[in-house]
Amino acid sequence: MKTLTKEMQAAITPTMALNLLDEGNKRFINNLKINRNLLQQANETSDGQHPFAVILSCIDSRTSVELIFDQGLGDVFSIRIAGNIINEDILGSMEFACKVAGSKFIVVLGHSKCGAIKGACDHVEMGNLTTLLNKIQPAVGDETSETENRNSSNSEFVEKVAVINVKRTVNAIMELSPILREMIERGEIGIIGGIHDIATGEVVFFDDTLIIN
Repeated sequence: MKTLTKEMQAAITPTMALNLLDEGNKRFINNLKINRNLLQQANETSDGQHPFAVILSCIDSRTSVELIFDQGLGDVFSIRIAGNIINEDILGSMEFACKVAGSKFIVVLGHSKCGAIKGACDHVEMGNLTTLLNKIQPAVGDETSETENRNSSNSEFVEKVAVINVKRTVNAIMELSPILREMIERGEIGIIGGIHDIATGEVVFFDDTLIIN
């Protein structure tokens, strides 16, 4: 697999970027990972980087996006924070990735059995974690189909909240970043949300969050 150059990045459309990620995940779950010379890629990207996508995911040790999408050094920007929540610093990082560095696609990626989601479902309060989990609370409130055991002991409730949280984050990006919203509306970049199953490795994208013009 060749290291991305500026010319190669420029030729990638938002649709192509999504397909590259989808194909990479299929390779991962079938244990058909591309053989890369990572040291060579490190050398070839030492003077510049041209990632084709920026992925917001959780800090969970099982959700490294370079691995689950089978990408190499210099291929994707990876933003990781517990519960894949959004804030001004993350929005700024995304704006840099897309507007300055030329990335063509944004992915908001949640995952199954997420500890941050469980913490929000249980209304955990602990130091600075309290502030972070408060950002997930709206998703907990939006999940209304589960009326009993609305806590981490109810695995279906947890997974439903995780999906809602991803979709809320996609909407928040559109609402809170005029720069990214304008780029999406112009067809310069695309955006989608999805969930990674930590047991199978499979990523399921949510078609109702896909925006590609």
